[in-house]
Amino acid sequence: MTDESTSHLAGLNPQQLEATQHFEGPILVLAGAGSGKTRVLTARICQLVREYGVPADRILAVTFTNKAAGEMRERIGRLLGGEPTGMWVGTFHAIGARLLRRHAERLGYDRAFSIFDADQSLRLVKSVQESVGVDPKRWASKAIRGEISNAKNQLITAQEFQARSEGSFDLFVKNVAKVFPEYQKSLESQNAFDFDDLLIKPVELFETLPDLLERYRERFAFVLVDEYQDTNRAQFRFVELLAGGHRNLMVVGDDDQSIYRWRGADIRNILDFETAFPGARVVRLERNYRSTQRILDAANLVISQNTERKGKTLFTERAGGESVTLVESLDETDEARWIVQEIEARVRETPTLSHKSVAVLYRTNAQSRALEDALRREGVPYQVVGSVRFYERREIQDVLAYLRLISNPRDEGAFERVVNYPRRGVGLTSLEHLRAWAARERVSLLEAAARSDEVPEMRAAGSHGLRSFADLIQRYSVRATQASIGELLEELVEELDLVRALQDEGPEGEDRARNVAELIAGAIDFDAAMVEDAEETGDDTGGGVDRFTELDLFLQQVALVADVDKLDPNAETVTLMTLHNAKGLEFPLVFIAGLEEGLFPLARAYDEPAALEEERRLFYVGITRAEDKLVLSWARQRRRAGDLTFNLQSSFLEALPPDLLEERRTQRLTVTASSLPHRGQRAYERSREDFDEPHVETEPEYAMNQDTPRFVKGERVVHGTFGSGAVVEISGFGRDLKVTVDFDTVGRKKLLLRYAALERDWP
Repeated sequence: MTDESTSHLAGLNPQQLEATQHFEGPILVLAGAGSGKTRVLTARICQLVREYGVPADRILAVTFTNKAAGEMRERIGRLLGGEPTGMWVGTFHAIGARLLRRHAERLGYDRAFSIFDADQSLRLVKSVQESVGVDPKRWASKAIRGEISNAKNQLITAQEFQARSEGSFDLFVKNVAKVFPEYQKSLESQNAFDFDDLLIKPVELFETLPDLLERYRERFAFVLVDEYQDTNRAQFRFVELLAGGHRNLMVVGDDDQSIYRWRGADIRNILDFETAFPGARVVRLERNYRSTQRILDAANLVISQNTERKGKTLFTERAGGESVTLVESLDETDEARWIVQEIEARVRETPTLSHKSVAVLYRTNAQSRALEDALRREGVPYQVVGSVRFYERREIQDVLAYLRLISNPRDEGAFERVVNYPRRGVGLTSLEHLRAWAARERVSLLEAAARSDEVPEMRAAGSHGLRSFADLIQRYSVRATQASIGELLEELVEELDLVRALQDEGPEGEDRARNVAELIAGAIDFDAAMVEDAEETGDDTGGGVDRFTELDLFLQQVALVADVDKLDPNAETVTLMTLHNAKGLEFPLVFIAGLEEGLFPLARAYDEPAALEEERRLFYVGITRAEDKLVLSWARQRRRAGDLTFNLQSSFLEALPPDLLEERRTQRLTVTASSLPHRGQRAYERSREDFDEPHVETEPEYAMNQDTPRFVKGERVVHGTFGSGAVVEISGFGRDLKVTVDFDTVGRKKLLLRYAALERDWP
């Protein structure tokens, strides 16, 4: 072989060469993080074409993103010295659509079919709900659409779903069973497929038309699949059918990075590959080209705790490296400030490090709020990847629109955004009449709403909804002059029943509800931040800050976030993202924030061993994003869902020995919380537990426990962090019992009693 003919093999290590030079038969490539899997895939295709004489048009390569498909095709073309004519490279959805364009008639569709995107699909679900009597106000369309999608990805037809539901006592399932068949019929009548159909209809083609299956088995004599650990049942079946004859199938993936179970991915597809394809060759790519050995040691120790895995150990020639830093902080604000200060210090001190070299990863979107606030306060440019900025999210904008209108009754944009959210019977026709009358009378829309019974042609239902809305805004305008922003926002969200409305939207709604709770947490903490601002400005305005309500000042601070959006998109920025969005990326410096029990891993993961193992795989993904330095952080207390929680360090950290870690504490924690348990104390406490069962923090039922202290107003109490203080208010019942305490050193705090661990301050 000439040097030119083997250029695609240059620089490959022995394991990569073994995978690349494999010819016929099934092969599983277990590609560890940073092990060069994309290079192996492209080199194998070049090997098939150049060395084994396989025509390019007999090769099918399946990826998970259009970007990956484009990059693979470009790299192959570069290595081969020309476009691989006839080769199919694309995502499962793109390849499915391509097949359906050719053969839709055989399923009763026209080739000129439409593909409904997520929004169109959701609107159709809602329309079908109304037609079959499943009230969209009670049964969220997003949740129903999600259940239909899950069923399709498991290759469960509408008729099968309906049959299974007949014996169910689950009302939600029964209602989905009413919608699913009619939804599918409506798609068919409109000659349309939704995104899930692009996966399941090609399977239907192959299963029902043996001649067509044989034709494509002959056409695609070699099949390669990337990110195999993320395949669902429908995708597995498609690959199984297509490669089931010649068995020339290469799948590349990492069982330790399977993190999409919640959207249908089945880790068993990669774990059971050798059962599905007997005699399969297995090659492990364990050499990592990204991280230092210390970072890989941490990753290997963490993932070794999982039992459902094929097993591999990453190594690198980058011996040593900095220790992994573990930082203990007081709360999410303290954690965020420390992270930002550490970023700035390292960027200043390291010539090769810039803001774009840094990523801060977290488990839930809601965690970005404190981080964004800290970055903005220090003037550090940042970007949020895979999600809109915290203050730009739909649910946050809705709540802020209420606050803007309460603060400024003439804000018509805010009025129109929320006048019928949540629904209060104000339709488009009512709004048209209102706008016209307000313009004639030269009054604001809010004033017109308050006087809507004077508007000609206004229906009674619309008038009632408008007047109740105007009354709500007026009441909160008065309340804003008396209450803190935290109290105001809590009361508003509760009166609107907004959290329930969001939760009814399904899994995505749960995340939106958490974001609203995080906004409330930020508002509750706002008081201290504004005191600092007033001290810094010296309050030289003459009138002081008293003429502003806390609401006015809060909205002013939030508005400043928009200034960050005007940055040059090419500017150096710190990257914020969830751990899910970080998969496939790498950064010299990586922070993983919020490593606390109940947050990471999420509390619900303890309900099922498979879920807990996926959470641990997600941690592994985060660790292996780091090239040179990894920093882990956790907070002793954090506002979650509007309540102050007191936390234990994540159990995931127990896999990391002290000699691998550099343990640090923030200055604020050292000063104010030295009496709280340390890592060693927690390890001692955990050692006494029964490790046959998952560790779950139990919460005392204060309403039922006769031994629980019954505090009264005026009573002196002691808190482990805040010290001594006096009880000024008690509210709520049972698990939601809250106590407000004026602490001698840190001022007034509102605490959830089941977490507060208060004791009487005996004389």
